Order: sequence, then structure tokens, then C-alpha cells
Amino acid sequence: FLVALRRVPLRVGPMGIDIKAGGRKATKKSGRTAPVSENLYLRLIVKLYRFLARRTDAKFNKVVLKRLFTSKTNRPPMSIKSIAKFMAREGNEGKIAVVVGSVTDDVRFLDVPKLTVCALRFTATARARIVKAGGECLTLDQLALKSPLGEGTVLLRGCKSRRESAKHFGAPGVPHSSVKPYVRSKGRKFEKARGRRASRGYRN
Repeated sequence: FLVALRRVPLRVGPMGIDIKAGGRKATKKSGRTAPVSENLYLRLIVKLYRFLARRTDAKFNKVVLKRLFTSKTNRPPMSIKSIAKFMAREGNEGKIAVVVGSVTDDVRFLDVPKLTVCALRFTATARARIVKAGGECLTLDQLALKSPLGEGTVLLRGCKSRRESAKHFGAPGVPHSSVKPYVRSKGRKFEKARGRRASRGYRN
């Protein structure tokens, strides 16, 4: 019997996970510690704000650094109309608006006030309209020289749920839902029968 056993080839499968010395940290911090983007200019700004976040006690620098790490979805653009609305509030006059993201133009906004805006990026028309109104467009490295502790600034960010894809999040067709369904085309023949009109059974 033992001789027969010796002839049977033994299959050795994976016995377990070889955990490195120190073990696995169950409560590991999530989130980014560096930007995924390989944009050279972004990397240089990160280097600058890493230094400022480490060597100053200002929370402003820590927040800006954290926002520089984020993905494009988490850095939504902001229009000059929205910036002007926030800067018109009491106590914000004469301060620098800081947006860690893009600043875009809004053709519906006719009278642009004098603004000092600091952002990662400006669209050509947004920059032209701010400068024409007597304002100023700053980069984040210029802001670091002007206000290293973030004094006299208002940190702003755009709305994340303004994306077209956000309209589709949830369940369309259920009662009291205003979620946008994925439909091939919008018209009488497309998903407009039962459940969509009171004249066709019921309407949600």
C-alpha cells in the first residue's frame, strides 16, 4: 500500500498567502497621495503645495493639495457666473477666488464684474472676459507667492452632479422618480406607452 502511495504524484497547490513581514494593515487609509496624471505642470504645483502644506499651519494649503490629487470628475469646472455670484456675497469683496479646476465662460452672463481668479486652467473666452473687465487670472504658483497662507482668498468648487451621466443615476420608471432613462431617441414611439402616460394604463 505504501509503495503504491509513493507512485501517486502529489499535487501541491497554493497553501496560502505569503504575507510580508509586518502583516496586512486592515485599516489602510484610502484616497490618493499623489496625482495619477503625468502632467508636468500639475506635478510641479503638487511639489510646491506639498512643501507649503508641510511647512505652514494653514489648512488652505492642505485642502488645495488634496484637491490637486483628485480625478477630473472630482474637479468639476466652474463658470464665471457662479464665481461672480459667490464673490458678490458680503465679506468677499476684494478677495481672490480660488478654483482647483477649470474656469469656463457663460454666454448668458452679460456683465462680468472685476474679479481676481486663481485656477488650474481658464478657457480662452473666460480669461478674455475676466481681463477685459479689469480683473486678473492667476495660476496656483502665482497665488503661492501672493498669499502663501491662503489669506484673503475664497476657496470655491463646482457642482459634481451637473454632469449628463448624473441624470441617469438611479432607477427610471419607478414612482416619483425623475431619473433620465437611456432611450435610443426621444419621440412618441420611444418608451411612451404603459407607465409613461395616464392614457396608457397608468403614469409613474
